[in-house]
Amino acid sequence: MASMVVASSAAHDFYRMVPASTLTFGPFRLDPSGGQLHGPSGTVPLTPKAFAVLHHLAAHPGRLVSKRQLLDEVWPGLYVGDGALKSCIREVRRALGDDAGAPRFIATAHRRGYRFVAPVAPAVASPVPPRDERVLPMTPRVHYARSGEVNIAYQVVGDGPLDLVFVMGWVSHLEYFWKEPSFARFLLRLASFSRLILLDKRGTGLSDRVGELPTLEQRMDDVRAVMDAVGSPRAALLGVSEGGPMCSLFAATYPERTEALVMVGSYAKRLRDTGYPWGTTREERDAFGGAIARGWGGPVGLEERAPSRADDPAFRQWWASYLRMGASPGAALGLTHMNAEIDVRHVLPTIRVPTLVLHRTHDRCLSVEEGRFLSRQVPGARWIEVPGEDHLPFVGDQESLLAPIQHFLTGLAGRVQADRVLATILCASLDETTGGPGRLAAIRSFQAAVAREVERFRGRSLLVTADRVSVLFDGPARAVRCALRLSETAERLGLRLRAGLHTGECEPLLAEPRGLVVEMGAQLADEAEPGSVLVSRTVVDLVAGSGLRFSEHGVRTFEGAPGEWPVFVVAGDSGADG
Repeated sequence: MASMVVASSAAHDFYRMVPASTLTFGPFRLDPSGGQLHGPSGTVPLTPKAFAVLHHLAAHPGRLVSKRQLLDEVWPGLYVGDGALKSCIREVRRALGDDAGAPRFIATAHRRGYRFVAPVAPAVASPVPPRDERVLPMTPRVHYARSGEVNIAYQVVGDGPLDLVFVMGWVSHLEYFWKEPSFARFLLRLASFSRLILLDKRGTGLSDRVGELPTLEQRMDDVRAVMDAVGSPRAALLGVSEGGPMCSLFAATYPERTEALVMVGSYAKRLRDTGYPWGTTREERDAFGGAIARGWGGPVGLEERAPSRADDPAFRQWWASYLRMGASPGAALGLTHMNAEIDVRHVLPTIRVPTLVLHRTHDRCLSVEEGRFLSRQVPGARWIEVPGEDHLPFVGDQESLLAPIQHFLTGLAGRVQADRVLATILCASLDETTGGPGRLAAIRSFQAAVAREVERFRGRSLLVTADRVSVLFDGPARAVRCALRLSETAERLGLRLRAGLHTGECEPLLAEPRGLVVEMGAQLADEAEPGSVLVSRTVVDLVAGSGLRFSEHGVRTFEGAPGEWPVFVVAGDSGADG
């Protein structure tokens, strides 16, 4: 084993030389450094937790490993029942073609644990290139934060004076960040001047798999949950690619918790239209979806994301493993289609925190014009364009990106006062012709329901009278779902509700927030038919992937609002409540 090599004082505890720990048993070869199990027909797919269970057992052949030991090793610091472990054991046995009744590899000691019964030998190690790039950090410990009913995996690296939340785009895997030397160096450079906070969004990496892929609103909730778990009241956000729109929405919605915003190789809208000619066409998106369906498990999309490393066999292998461990083929395809619906153009002008936008001039994945657009739309944003064609920021010349990021974040002077935030306003009124003789009793019941539903969907009541409701929300999907529930409740009580919603800036500290966002919500409510919910285009753009469905309801002008606005009626909800 090579001795420890320390390359950065900020990361002293994280460095070690990669061990030659590949193991062979029967016809299988287990490669911990690559996170892969190889069999007679090639790579054998395993989920990360099942792989970790197999690795721990194979690394201790012949020894009885208790269930408690395995749970502590694979799920450190997290309470997990025996069911999760049994599920992993079943997955491993299927992968190995093992029979629990006549085991060739894993024997069960009833109520006590498991024993790896096959002979295990170290594989012949490949020569390690004498390059500094082969020096990798030890993987920082993975922790979990609870976001609603979902566990979000996160890591903390460094102890600088500034908290910095790093949000990777598309798919991610915390442990695989550290298996590629260039990515590890990039993260450790960030950790040299900050307390770096990393996370896997729900549905990807080491976070819980979920039935529905996360919306921007849910991703914001996950970031807040991780910040709360590490005791961070306020942090800078660094969003890469798809991480940029989420971070920009967070900064606009929670300026009191956002020190600064940095977007690298990012965009405001994924699909092209007449007002955004740089985006991907639907044909290009569908073609990429086909490439995912056909080639997931291989280095999908690498030529556009890292052309300077596309011919490097080791990097190609890492990228393929990183994607495979980060998401299933179905999840990757779902994320790709959902991301295509992202549009935060209306959010950008409401950002009030210090903002830095960086983009490489010849980025093959996202046009530099998309970065220029971001910088023009965010008030006071700094724009830095650097040479290069790689999209992944840790590939190519890292320092041209890292140096200005460090200079920007360490040079922040003072904090932004959170006097204006991005919020969604729900305005609603009861139709005067409904309710009949029992109208007053029905209204009292409806008012009680308003209090319950507003609390459930984390809103803040601004006005609740006998026939009018006005509520403020920090998430548009929650606001729409609250409106639907209130409409259903009114219907059951023999009443009919007209509701309108718009997302925009408001002053949350006022007892009764005023401004265009409130006025547009009220005008939409006035125009709605009894029993319907009308929303602005801004709301529709921000709830992509939520399961909420909308139908076009024409184009309207609003008093005090410039131009014409597309308006939509809520047609249904196939997503989860709350």
